Formats: sequence, structure tokens, C-alpha cells
Amino acid sequence: MIVMPRFNFWTVIMILTWVMLFVLLFVPVGSVLVSSLYDQGGNFTLANYTKFLAESRFHQAFANTLVVGFGGLFGALLLGSIMAFCVSRFVIRGGKFVSLLAILALVSPPFIGAYSWIVLFGAGGVVRGFLRDLGISMPPIYGVGGILIVFSLKFYPYVYLMVSGALSNVNRSLEEAAEGLGLTPWQRTMRISFPMVFPALTAGGLLALIHAIADFGTPRLLGRGYNVLATEAFTLYAAEVGSNMSMATTISVVLIIVSMIFVLLQRYMSRRNVYHGNMINKPIRIQLKGWRNVLAHFAVYFIGLCGALPVIISVIYSFRKTSGPVFQDGFALQSYERILFGLGDVVRNSLSFSVAAVALIVVVGTVVGVLVARRTSLNTALLDGAFMVPYVMPGIVIGIAFIAAFNTGPIVLTGTAAIIILSIFIRRLPYTVRTTATSLRQLSPSMEEAAISLGYSPFQAFLRITVPLIMPGIIAGGMLSFVTAINELSSSLVLYVGSTMTMPVRIYLLILDGDFGVAAALSTILLLLSGSAVYIAFRFMGRNEQALL
Repeated sequence: MIVMPRFNFWTVIMILTWVMLFVLLFVPVGSVLVSSLYDQGGNFTLANYTKFLAESRFHQAFANTLVVGFGGLFGALLLGSIMAFCVSRFVIRGGKFVSLLAILALVSPPFIGAYSWIVLFGAGGVVRGFLRDLGISMPPIYGVGGILIVFSLKFYPYVYLMVSGALSNVNRSLEEAAEGLGLTPWQRTMRISFPMVFPALTAGGLLALIHAIADFGTPRLLGRGYNVLATEAFTLYAAEVGSNMSMATTISVVLIIVSMIFVLLQRYMSRRNVYHGNMINKPIRIQLKGWRNVLAHFAVYFIGLCGALPVIISVIYSFRKTSGPVFQDGFALQSYERILFGLGDVVRNSLSFSVAAVALIVVVGTVVGVLVARRTSLNTALLDGAFMVPYVMPGIVIGIAFIAAFNTGPIVLTGTAAIIILSIFIRRLPYTVRTTATSLRQLSPSMEEAAISLGYSPFQAFLRITVPLIMPGIIAGGMLSFVTAINELSSSLVLYVGSTMTMPVRIYLLILDGDFGVAAALSTILLLLSGSAVYIAFRFMGRNEQALL
């Protein structure tokens, strides 16, 4: 007699999770890979990769991607480290306000930053016009310089939030001992503090690098011919004449490989020469005096205000009086009226798509996070590793992958709301899985085991014991997932049709059309929704800024 294995609740969850990954991840990624191996006529070939390696256009796009990626990384590391060191080691008046400015920069979409800098320093920018009236000429912000400015000010909060938390936990005794041995402040920083915070520094830098490589909106708006791989992939896919899906998927494969290499490199670097502190005897903030105090405050507030400038500009210009797309003197609510009477469906789409995606993320992410944290095995280790793939995939690649997978065949989703919701779901799911797993590893499983020993099924024990314990983290994670979902541009720009247009897509198109007033008003609504979600998340996280990452 053959005894069949007993399928309990967690075994079923494991099977369903692999099925979900197969349908929403492996099939789309496989479709991208397969599509890149065929030409326009459907013939198997390596010509696409040969063309990528041979044509100077793609060489330049690849080099440009590395330039904006590492340039954004360097800028984020510089600004974030300066701000983190000053806030964590010196008494900075209004330190919570500075952190708020960093969070505003973090939750605002990069393309809104590009738009705001165009308003200030574009060809007809306000600041450039003011300086021109004074006889001072300066070039517009377009090109690689503008892209690096936007990336540095947009992504520095990743470094700031992670490094400031790590610096606050360095054991003060180590630095005091180094001071007693005669080390200068610079030597103490480089030999003691820097090694202790190196994992946080590389983790924050990795986030900045991957987001810079994956960003589509900023190079598209500011590049003016400075193409990167993300913009090349979109151009090849979306061209009305000469659309080349196979070449677009080839570039998508290259983007995935590049992102994965950087993730693996960061993990390798962060595991070498790791130093541990005991989180006691934490550093005391020093009260600076004289010019040093002025310099520290100036550096912190200058970085914070410049990073939050897109939010400030969007809010101000949303209330400017307009005549069509042209701004006039004075303030009015014309831009909001145009949204109310003409673009309400765009707002509804963004809200409904985001809420649906987040509901899926919270439910699935929580269950899978419990599986990864509580049922440790080779299977769950492989599962955890598989979730790294959507983590490193740029949004433009996710969009093209879903088109390649679900445009034909048994499951056709192209042109529906479902394809946008599912693309957001699979791309943001790894964050919730990892945060849930991290929270659960801090809780003893003894209560859940006791409930099972008293007759509860594994599902009942999970629902009645585990879920209430991690509910604050679940709600906070859901709110933060909502922020990323409602601001998604890259994948939505590939997947949308007229009836499924979202706010980020509409803002992007309005900026291209020069209709900055309505773009500012929609951006303000988007920022208000994002800020509300972050506020709710903080209420449940106890204002833990590092949890935003």
C-alpha cells in the first residue's frame, strides 16, 4: 500500500507560491529571454545580441546607463553620508524636520523631480529667467548633468536613513578608545565608524544604484538625446513605425543581468570584514560652536531643502493661474478644476489599481513571509532567492516581460487593468515578504507551537496567534507598498491603454505636452496620497524611518 504524503496548510502554500512565481515571474522572464532569441520573422537567432554588441548606439546607451547609475550612486553616497553624519553626531536643531524633508524626497517620484527642475532651470525656467534679467547666463539643466542632480537629490535618502541608523548604534567606547590612542577625528571616522556602518552604506548605495539604472522618466524628460538602456528599450518597443520587440527584450535581458551583478557584488562586499557592535553606550550628539555649527546646519538644511524642492515646486505651481498650458500672474484653482472635470478617471484608476495590488501584496506577502521565516528548508531558501529576481528587475523590463508573456496564448491580459495590477504586485511583493520574515524572526515560535499542541490547526494558529502579533508591521508594510504602487510609472507606461491610464503616466504625458499646471496639480494629489500613507505607516512603526527601506 502506497502512503501519500500529507498535505498540510504550509505545504499547500508552498506549492501555490511556486505556481504563482511560475506564472507571474518565470514565464514573463522566460518570455523576454525567448523573445530576445528570435528575430522579427520568428526565426531563432543570436543576431539581437550580436547587434547589441556591434552597434555604437547600444554601446553608448550601455555606457550612459553606467554613468548615470554610478554618478547617482556617488551623489547619493556623498549627500546621504554628510547628512547622516551631521544628524547622528551633532546637535542639529529641527532634526526631525530634516528627516521629514528626506522622506518627502524619497516618496516623490523621480520624474516629478525632473519636472520641477525643468520649471526652475529649463529653457524657460524661472531661476534662469531671473538670472538672465540680471545679466547672468547659465546653461539649461538638460543632459547628463541634470540627470545626475535629480538622481543625487532623489536617492540620497536611501543612504541617509540607513547610515544614520547605523551610526547611532556604534559603540561610543570604541571611538573613545581610539581617541585615547591618539587618533585624529578623521582617523577615528575612517578606521572605526566607517567599517561599522559599511554594510548600511553599501545597502543604501545599492538601492540608489539600482533605482538610477532602472529609472526611465528622468532620462526621458531631461536627457534630450542622452539615452540609457531603459529609454532605448521603451523606444524600440513603443515606436509607431519600426517597433522592434525582440531587440527591446534583448536590452531588457541586459538590464536584468547588470542589476543582478550589482546586487551580488553588494552582498559580497557587505559580508567581507563585517564588524559588530553591542548597541550599548551609543554615541552622544556633540553641540558644535561657531562656524562649525553654522556649517553643519547649512549642509543639512541645504541638502534637505534641495531634495524636497520638487514637492515644494509642485504644490506652488499647482495653484498658479493658467490660460491653457500657459502660466499667468496670480493664483487660482483652474488646474484642479481641469482634473475634477476631465481627469477624474485617471485618479480613480491609480487608487483602485494600487489598492487592489496592495491587498494582494499584504495577504500573499504575509503568508509567504511566515513560510520563509518559520519553515526553514532548502525549498524555502530557494523560494527566498527567487524573490530576488523581481527585486532587481527595472519597471520597464517588467512591463515588456508582461507584454511578451500575456499578449497571446492561454492567458491574454494586454490592455486590461489586471495586467497593471499584477505587474505592480509581483514587483513589490519581495519587500513585504522580507519585512514580514524579518519581523517574525524576532518573535519566538513557541506560542504558535503551543496553540498547535492544544488542537489548533497550523492555519488557525497562524491566523489567531501570529497575525495579531505582526499586525502593526503588516499595516505599515501595506501603506509603504501603496506609496510605491501609486507612484509606479515605468511598467504602467508600457502596459496602459486609454481606459487604464494612471496618474504617473498622465503626469508624464502632460509634462511632455508642456501642460505644467495640470501636471503640478496631479503631482500634488499624488504626493498628498503618498504622504498620507507614510504618516499612517509611521503611526504603526513608531516613526522608524529605516523601515521605509
